[in-house]
Amino acid sequence: MQQIRLGNTGLQVSRICLGMMSYGSPDWRDWVLDLDASRPLVRAAVDAGITFFDTADMYSLGASEEVTGTLLRECFADREDYVLATKVFMPMSDRPNAGGLSRKHVLASIDASLRRLGTDHVDLYQIHRWDPGTPIEETMEALHDVVRAGKARYIGASSMYAWQFAKAQHTADLGGWTRFVSMQDHYNLIYREEEREMHPLCLDQGVGVIPWSPLARGRLTRLPEQATTTRAGSDPIADRMYGEADDAVVRAVAEVAKARDLPMARVALAWMLHRETVTAPIVGATRAGHIEDAVAAVDVELGDDEIAALEAPYVPHPVLGHT
Repeated sequence: MQQIRLGNTGLQVSRICLGMMSYGSPDWRDWVLDLDASRPLVRAAVDAGITFFDTADMYSLGASEEVTGTLLRECFADREDYVLATKVFMPMSDRPNAGGLSRKHVLASIDASLRRLGTDHVDLYQIHRWDPGTPIEETMEALHDVVRAGKARYIGASSMYAWQFAKAQHTADLGGWTRFVSMQDHYNLIYREEEREMHPLCLDQGVGVIPWSPLARGRLTRLPEQATTTRAGSDPIADRMYGEADDAVVRAVAEVAKARDLPMARVALAWMLHRETVTAPIVGATRAGHIEDAVAAVDVELGDDEIAALEAPYVPHPVLGHT
C-alpha cells in the first residue's frame, strides 16, 4: 500500500482510508456490522496495508468509536503504526449542549471520544460540519487547546463552503491557533462541485483532501438497473443527492471497467486517485470484496482518454452534503 503525506504536514497516511461508519451497532442502521462481524474486515484492511482509519462520535452514537478502538488495538502492536481520525459536531442526544462546535461541546467530546477509542490521543480531530450557531473564533481556540493538551496531533474540517473554510483558517492565523490540515468533503465522479472552489483552495493552501462517499454511496459500483444493496435500498440521503441524470456517468464507468476487465468500483476509485488534490478517499466496506477493490484501485493506471470518457457525461449539481 502506498503512503502519502497528508497535505503539507509530515504525517504519512495510506492511500486508502477505511471509513468506520459501517462498524458499530446495527441498532443504529440495519447495515452496520457489530464487533464480531467487523473484525475480519478490519483485519483484511490492515493486512492489505491500510493504516488510516476514520470514524466519528455520532456513528452508532459512540459504538463505532468503541469498535474502532478495540479492533485497532487487536490489529496493531504499536499505537504509532496507524493514523486514527474522528469527528465532532453532530448531536449525540437531545440535550441542549450535546452537539455543535461550542467550546463546551468540543472539550467534552474529545474526552468522550478518547474514552471510547481507548487511547490518549487521536491523530486527526475533525469538525463534522460548520456550526452557524458558534463563533468560529470560539471553535478554533477550543480545537487549538485540544492540540496543545496532546489529545489530537492535527485538526481537520469536513463539508462546508470554501469561504467558510478560508474564514476558519484566517481566524486561526489571527489567533495564533492551529490550522486545519485536511478537508473531508463530498466528492466523486457523480458529484464534482468541489472542483470549483474548495479543491483549488486546498491545493493552494497545502490542505489534504480525504473525500467521503467516493463511490457515491454505491451508485458507481453497479448499473442503474442492477439490484441494490441493503444500505442503498434504505438510503434517503442518496435519493436526495443523486438522480437519473447521473446514470450516464455510471454507464461510462461501466464501459471503461468492461474494456479493462475490472470491477466498476476500481475504475471509479482509480479516477479519484488520479486527482491532484486527493490524498486518500474514505472507503466503507461491509464485504471483503470492497476492501480488495479499494486496495487494487491504487495500482490502476487510467489513460487520458479513459479519464476524459469518465468525466464527459458529468452534469452540474446543487451544493450537496454541507448539512
